Amino acid sequence: MTDEAADPPVEAAAEPAGPAEPAGPAGPVALGVVRTPTGHAGVDAHLARLADADHLAADGHVEVYEDVHQGLREALTALDAPPVPGPYENRS
Repeated sequence: MTDEAADPPVEAAAEPAGPAEPAGPAGPVALGVVRTPTGHAGVDAHLARLADADHLAADGHVEVYEDVHQGLREALTALDAPPVPGPYENRS
């Protein structure tokens, strides 16, 4: 007498039907940060440039951020500069 009838046969585990999909997104994904206009055309242009980083890999963000930072610093520095006189304001 054998014990083959007492133990049911062990079935092999089912294999996935297709290749496994990657866990994360395939490329850069925009963060969807809302950029509210400031009313200052120069500042708004620099802030709009931040949208360029949405389509770049993380290592490309540095160039965009440095460019925007430099532009915003220049806009702030310009606020401290004395006004440039017009062509007819130097009359004596």
